[in-house]
Amino acid sequence: MIDKAIMSRIEQLRTMLNEHNYRYYVLDEPSIPDAEYDSLMQELKQLEAAHPEIITADSPTQRVGAAPLKEFPHVTHQVPMLSLENAFADEDIDAFQRRIQERLHSYHDITFTCEPKLDGLAVTMVYENGHLARAATRGDGTTGEDITINIRTLNDVPLRLRGDKYPALLEVRGEVYMSKAGFEKLNQHARTHHEKTFVNPRNAAAGSLRQLDSKITAQRPLSIYCYGIGLISDDWQFTSHYDMLMQLQAWGFRVSNLIERKINAKGCLEYYYQMMKKRESLPFEIDGVVYKVDDLALQQQLGFVSRAPRFAIAHKFPAQEQLTVLQDVEFQVGRTGALTPVARLQPVFVGGATVSNATLHNMDEIERKDIRIGDTVIVRRAGDVIPEVVAPVLDRRPADARLIKLPEACPVCQSEVYRSPDEAAARCMGGLYCPAQRKEAIRHFASRRAMDIEGLGERLVDQLVNLGWVHNVADVYHLELNQLAGMERMGLKSAQNILDALQKSKVTSLARFIYALGIRDVGEATAKNLADHYKSLEQLMNASEDELQTVSDIGPIVAHSIHSFFHQPHNREVISRLLAAGIHWPQVKKAESLPLQGKTYVLTGTLTQFSRDEAKAALEALGAKVAGSVSKNTTAVIAGAEAGSKLDKAQELGVAILDEAELVKLLKN
Repeated sequence: MIDKAIMSRIEQLRTMLNEHNYRYYVLDEPSIPDAEYDSLMQELKQLEAAHPEIITADSPTQRVGAAPLKEFPHVTHQVPMLSLENAFADEDIDAFQRRIQERLHSYHDITFTCEPKLDGLAVTMVYENGHLARAATRGDGTTGEDITINIRTLNDVPLRLRGDKYPALLEVRGEVYMSKAGFEKLNQHARTHHEKTFVNPRNAAAGSLRQLDSKITAQRPLSIYCYGIGLISDDWQFTSHYDMLMQLQAWGFRVSNLIERKINAKGCLEYYYQMMKKRESLPFEIDGVVYKVDDLALQQQLGFVSRAPRFAIAHKFPAQEQLTVLQDVEFQVGRTGALTPVARLQPVFVGGATVSNATLHNMDEIERKDIRIGDTVIVRRAGDVIPEVVAPVLDRRPADARLIKLPEACPVCQSEVYRSPDEAAARCMGGLYCPAQRKEAIRHFASRRAMDIEGLGERLVDQLVNLGWVHNVADVYHLELNQLAGMERMGLKSAQNILDALQKSKVTSLARFIYALGIRDVGEATAKNLADHYKSLEQLMNASEDELQTVSDIGPIVAHSIHSFFHQPHNREVISRLLAAGIHWPQVKKAESLPLQGKTYVLTGTLTQFSRDEAKAALEALGAKVAGSVSKNTTAVIAGAEAGSKLDKAQELGVAILDEAELVKLLKN
């Protein structure tokens, strides 16, 4: 016989865990940290494992674990699960109120309970003497599928009702859904494992809830909001729909905190537009709102028509998904050279606007979704989000549907298009010349760590390009004083400062120039390795892909980017113009002849005679490596004023510490 103390502890744990579940999932008010909850659950599992004879169906440990089903048994609903009539315009709601008042022969104000209409799967749950006995899908409204085993896996579904006062029989209805974040996480997992993705959260929720293996359902991020009662024993009566929902919450059911009472059609419409504004910020999908007469006696009096109640109506938002035909695909080139496929669609009204173009993201997405020109496709538009093609409707695919092919040449400048094996985006390799990349290429070229052209910032670059004066980076060296001085917010002195900065930038280093070219995958470190290895720009430009891979830290992908860049005729033309404009650099010395070769320094604090970048450049010019962190392999830390944690680390490791005067001496010697 089980010890009374152990049995008492088991009951205590079950009560505590049920209470914490209620606070976390229903009230959204967690009362303990996750780690403490996990500890309590683990303790209960261990006690039940030691005493399996006392495990009950409503124990918090029993949400998952049943054997997979071969099929779902059918369930006949005692009270049919009816549909709602839909309204799409404001005047439909005025007409709805008018019909109610005419049927009641009363023109007094009507109170409505207004609720968000979740885009999920309707279910019903039957409780007998406070315990979950059965759950089913809506099905055709009369007959559904028994999904009890799967509903039990949802943490926000009570296995046993809270409190000690509840009806002997209770049938609760709700909507199972998947949050936007959960949907994205589920699809990301599917993409990673090369599995089929879901089209939208509703399909994901329905597919997850109808898994024959409840262990799969338990792994899916499903939630539920309850919205009504289908059947209740005679020992309980309600007068208000709103009060009924609040009682459901008290019994442990999750009820939306967005529910409000409103007066007449005017109040309902206020709620509708309020929810429309909130729609995109909500963590779950809603496709409209529902208005229900709040007085339950009036609901009974109004009754039903055909398969819908007269006392309720769904006010739908403009559809966010529609079907249309994909007529063609064009590729747009972005500021970084990435090619984005854009669908040209047969115009369709979706999400409150007529859509004729939609993004297809990239070739990986096109191939994964198997989208073809000529397909009937699902188009989605949510709020201000750019419309996207979600999926093709395969059973409508015409015999002459065409595969979408990535262009071999850039549609803007005809340079080579390259798609790296480890990257979804394909890119134009004409970075210095391509008009689509013009502004980005100039900004990068002029940036501080590249050619360091002071004053040639984003706003001025935009102006110069928009005026048609600069078509590529070489053009900036042909700007004239009067031309610049005549620009908006640019006087003679400012114009001269720009020309002086351009003149100063002509004296640079090979590494800086290589970095300034903006070659894909070539950062400062790679540019320096290339400069050190090849010593001249001409040798680098003529290197083969195999030769490039002999350079430190350069693999086949980066080698291809470099080789392709220098073999685009337009890029070579711009480089020739830059050199003709007077850009030059000292010849790169052989690494083995540099005095600080093999030594590593770390800079910290504020220097007075140098900027940090200048000190770094001076050390690197002598062959040293300048690192960002201190280790036992660091030769010395150069500490300026207000040095921080790097100085402390150097002292801890016994690394040599130099002040600014010693740095100056080191560089001179």
